Amino acid sequence: MNNVVVGMGEALWDVLPEGKKIGGAPANFAYHVKQFGLNSCVVSAVGEDALGDEIRMNFDKKNLNYILPVVPYPTGTVQVELDGDGVPQYDIKENVAWDNIPFTAQIDELAARTKAVCFGSLAQRNVVSRKTINTFLDAMPQDDPEQLRVFDINLRQGFYTKEILTNSMERCNVLKINDEELVTISRIFGYPGIDLQDKCWILLGKYNLKMLILTCGINGSYVFTPGQVSFQPTPKVDVADTVGAGDSFTAAFISNILKGKSVQEAHKCAVDTSAFVCTQNGAMPVLPDSLTNI
Repeated sequence: MNNVVVGMGEALWDVLPEGKKIGGAPANFAYHVKQFGLNSCVVSAVGEDALGDEIRMNFDKKNLNYILPVVPYPTGTVQVELDGDGVPQYDIKENVAWDNIPFTAQIDELAARTKAVCFGSLAQRNVVSRKTINTFLDAMPQDDPEQLRVFDINLRQGFYTKEILTNSMERCNVLKINDEELVTISRIFGYPGIDLQDKCWILLGKYNLKMLILTCGINGSYVFTPGQVSFQPTPKVDVADTVGAGDSFTAAFISNILKGKSVQEAHKCAVDTSAFVCTQNGAMPVLPDSLTNI
């Protein structure tokens, strides 16, 4: 299986008021990429415990490919509480399995067959997983001009540093960020006093990015490419919860780009996919054929 699209980082359980649901941005991303008909794989780690076994069984049931080494740490959990607007608040447990992803021969072999990878800052809070992610990026083919390295920033609970963010932005060629994260990044890197779009143009040029995706919640989203910008309004839907909506956006966008669609076409599908996921409970609903038959 070549030209694999990889979601790399945290695989965990979101413990919601109505019960636990499988989650973690890389797993959500890989699951939705698979729904768009591409080869996908989750790379993370689990503990030698019932929660880890259940993650593997869940992925097996979804026919989702994975590499999940078993490590001597508990499988990750996140306590999720929803506010009045259905927006999640997270309490992410530390020193868990996905903090300690080892770089194995199997992961090395996968890197050589990877067409696109999505990784974030959260899984880099611990040196072990951070080193594995960077080694994976180094092991990917270096001569493919269409290869995508997507850094979905995902700032959570202060689990990030300027050094981690800088290194990741230098290694990626697609950056995904939301408006709140952009304000934080601007403060860290010293871009105050200019509007969000100007900050995006600065980052696009500074890090020689192919694309920068900026999501602004109900205020729409933008995709910046050298010399052009695509804007899409956010559809108005009845929100069940927003868990995983951003990951589905990224998956739909990257899947469409890899299938040869234009940035504008990929952006429209990403917005519609994310809006649908917001109408469903949990991060991994089955997408309708109208979205995935592209």
